[in-house]
Amino acid sequence: MSGHGYETGRLDLPFVGICTFGKSPLCLDWDAIDADVAVLGAPFDFGTQWRPGARFGPRAVREASTLFSFGHGGAYDFEDDVTYLPADTTRIVDIGDADIIHTDTEASHKNIEQGVRRILSSGALPVVIGGDHSVNIPCINAFDGQEPVHLVQLDAHLDFVDERHGVRYGHGNPMRRAAEKHYVTGLTQIGIRNVSSTAREGYEDARRMGSDILSVRQVRKLGVDAVLARIPEGARYYVTIDIDGFDPSIAPGTGTPSHGGLLYYEGLELLAGLARRGTIAGIDLVEVAPDYDPAGSTQILAAQLLMNLIGRVLHERRQDPRRV
Repeated sequence: MSGHGYETGRLDLPFVGICTFGKSPLCLDWDAIDADVAVLGAPFDFGTQWRPGARFGPRAVREASTLFSFGHGGAYDFEDDVTYLPADTTRIVDIGDADIIHTDTEASHKNIEQGVRRILSSGALPVVIGGDHSVNIPCINAFDGQEPVHLVQLDAHLDFVDERHGVRYGHGNPMRRAAEKHYVTGLTQIGIRNVSSTAREGYEDARRMGSDILSVRQVRKLGVDAVLARIPEGARYYVTIDIDGFDPSIAPGTGTPSHGGLLYYEGLELLAGLARRGTIAGIDLVEVAPDYDPAGSTQILAAQLLMNLIGRVLHERRQDPRRV
């Protein structure tokens, strides 16, 4: 991750400089992406049904990510005895944001899809920061022509509405749109709880269309290892993280908070286990709405999750280069 004081001789503290993701190099030429990971912002929140504000998520998460950019040559985890994101081998670029056309969902989604397609064509891992959960729709659309993926969702809500008042591409629809794709082989939906935005028939449709649905209480009763064992081993995974999958005590900055959510290590252990279990081919993290969290802990959680997940994906690739 070039540009850190570790390499340049500058101290380069987190609050200094431009807020790219993790202070990684900025690459605004989408035909010149040369990296292992490319981060794309998708500041779109026209799909929300209640509180807006996730359009400011990408900026907030980028700024929060600088907290983890002290330039120590990597991120040493003493529990794992592994240095994740080593400075000498980690290649992450921030490619800026997809262009958002206000009030135009179709055009905005097409621009997000184009960004993800450019990342995939470069051979990099796409990491998309939303935006509301509808941005997952163009992200999954971009995987048309790629090898099949199993979708793993961390979320409070099932997001499996087919159509409501003619709306098919809002933030209540993405998992239904994904399940319709021939290249999405199944879904594992984790953290779903109590009063949801999807009616009973949506749950029935989800299971019929290949979804395994687990609440937070079911995850805790089963344990992380047993949850991971329900996910196809050795598959390619697309991971979609709605920050409201986590409890509002640690993630209040979101449009539709729901109490009883995941805690940090529950989420991290699920994601780290998934990185070991197969190949993570795409990631999005959505629904951070920073104006509802004056303390900024929600975006710090989001950045910390992404940095840790990216670090583990790249570590597993180093152990087994076939995981691409």
